Amino acid sequence: MVRGRSASAVVLGAIGGVFTIGLWWLTIVVFGIEPYVAPTPPEVLSAFKRLPGYLLDNTWVTFLEVVQGFGITIVLGLLIGALLASSRTVEQLLMPSLVALNAIPKLAFAPLLLIWMGFGQGPKVVMVVLLCFFPVVLSVATGLTRTPADLAELTRALDASGWQAFVKVRLPSALPQIFVGLKVAMPLAVIGALVGELFGASAGLGYVIQNASSDTALAFAAIVLVAIMSIVLFYVLVAVERLLLPWVRETTA
Repeated sequence: MVRGRSASAVVLGAIGGVFTIGLWWLTIVVFGIEPYVAPTPPEVLSAFKRLPGYLLDNTWVTFLEVVQGFGITIVLGLLIGALLASSRTVEQLLMPSLVALNAIPKLAFAPLLLIWMGFGQGPKVVMVVLLCFFPVVLSVATGLTRTPADLAELTRALDASGWQAFVKVRLPSALPQIFVGLKVAMPLAVIGALVGELFGASAGLGYVIQNASSDTALAFAAIVLVAIMSIVLFYVLVAVERLLLPWVRETTA
């Protein structure tokens, strides 16, 4: 049954992708859009065939920035989210600052990060963290403060320590909410890496897009690779969620 649903999801996703590509192609043909403005899918494919090594090498650079930044975000999100959930006073003390930081346009940090950290991977990783940090923190804090009352009462009845209650009850019950935040943050992580590369880099898909100049097909090939990376990473996260939380699909409508 599960395999059938997975196969159906893959087929439907492929159909949706084909429809999107067809609509893109049809729009260009119907409106007579010139190739230097927006290339057709075959022209994008031709650009990839022309420079496959160049594109894949830069894809790997962006992928590493996304994974490193997202990994740091998970660690920081769990720590700070748990801290917010542990005390109402701490939440009232820190939440306004976190909301203010989230409200600041992240593009404002890009030039400053270059000054502070140079043109290496550091600014891109920090940009990833800045962009996807708040959804993770919020989901962790929300999940940890919404432990079902009957489970909380059970831990008190069993005289469990604070750490035992956290590991055995609060964290497991919060995981569905935490994964919601992670799935929201994952595409933002890819956007963060791309934004960082657009503001100063020597490699990465953002660098390819910025330096494509009049080669619009090459820029679109890089954009398509960004989209594919986002899709793959998102569904890897979905697979991890299903692996770690098999009971969620069975206990929810």
